[in-house]
Amino acid sequence: MTGKSEGRGEAVSEGCAVARPIDYLERILNARVYDVAIETPLEHAPILSARIHNRLLLKREDMQPVFSFKLRGAYNKMAQLTPEQLKRGVIAASAGNHAQGVALSAQKLGCKAVI
Repeated sequence: MTGKSEGRGEAVSEGCAVARPIDYLERILNARVYDVAIETPLEHAPILSARIHNRLLLKREDMQPVFSFKLRGAYNKMAQLTPEQLKRGVIAASAGNHAQGVALSAQKLGCKAVI
């Protein structure tokens, strides 16, 4: 095993058969996505909260530079590419929010993109 996540919330150390939990909070807080994305606020939705008899908070990802959470996934993936891969460029088959996330990520990473 390689020390990477096996998709079950565990990490396996090289040469060791003992699995340990992944610290997702640490991974989130240290993600490179904050090079391009902003920390968006949680906003209380009082009317919806009253309807469901519970406190409802909305995560305002519409406040991102491309008005969508899709920027996070595009940038996280592209930031993991090797310099050689970035030099070759990326292709996105999308006409929506994902395409906007890829385009902004490519601009920030100095990578060519075909949308």
